[in-house]
Amino acid sequence: MRRVCHLTIFVAMVLVVAPAHGFAQQAYMTGQFIAPAYEGWELNDDGSFNLVFGYMNRNWQEVIDVPIGPENSIEPGGPDHGQPTHFYPRRNRFIFRIRVPADFGDKELVWTLTTNGKTEYAYGTLKRDYFIDDLVVQANYGAAGAAGGTPELPNNEAPTLEVEGPSQRNARVGEAITLAAVSTDDGKPQARSMAASSPRRPGRITTDSATGHRMAWFVYRGAGEVTFEPPQAQTWEDTRDGGDSPWSPGWKTPEAPEDGRWVTEATFAEPGTYDLRVIAHDGGLAAIEDVTVVVSP
Repeated sequence: MRRVCHLTIFVAMVLVVAPAHGFAQQAYMTGQFIAPAYEGWELNDDGSFNLVFGYMNRNWQEVIDVPIGPENSIEPGGPDHGQPTHFYPRRNRFIFRIRVPADFGDKELVWTLTTNGKTEYAYGTLKRDYFIDDLVVQANYGAAGAAGGTPELPNNEAPTLEVEGPSQRNARVGEAITLAAVSTDDGKPQARSMAASSPRRPGRITTDSATGHRMAWFVYRGAGEVTFEPPQAQTWEDTRDGGDSPWSPGWKTPEAPEDGRWVTEATFAEPGTYDLRVIAHDGGLAAIEDVTVVVSP
């Protein structure tokens, strides 16, 4: 499943200096709110539309959980339209889509999100200037940032992705479960690493990202701690030096398994119901799949 987005720039206010890895920009670590973001709409082959949403967590460290309900709702027809409840730091693009019918017209869906005492809204509409396609997606991911990369983008196809086993599983606290997923890619855009940060511009904010076939699991819903082994690359846009993120200066895309089969173990610290999401990415386009895990004591 592809995810697409409209170029949106958020500017965080400053409070304290982040000390790690030469990150010179001032930024909030905790205590700030999350802004839901409407990325835009895409047209489906059957004439229906997808309204695509993401978010901006203004914190650099604080992960926030907001269960479905009055503080995390999408209306009309909600409150649950498949939005996340586990929010990672900073910018997270085209996280979910909502399919609406061909006759949606001038209606709108409104995502209401309250975090750290502040309520924000995102309005999903079919206004013409919010149209998005694969080229917009790739530009927003940063795939067009390197010289020589842009000519490949019009012909790029998203990776394929298939999770082995059932989409709903059971687990016990402290006992690992195995998650295996198979993904292939067309090799476009060509793999490139993020350039190391210049001493003159440490910790710079950039929309560029590393490209190349990669995969990572993360928590989409569920408030307890989940440990993945091997550790997964961050899926949020950490632009600090030394961050384990495709947007971090110096980050290199790891080698993909020869057979295209990634194997990961997940261990849960607390009981509950968790939605785990895996994303296969080539730096420009992505595919996602979800697995729901019910964890007992």
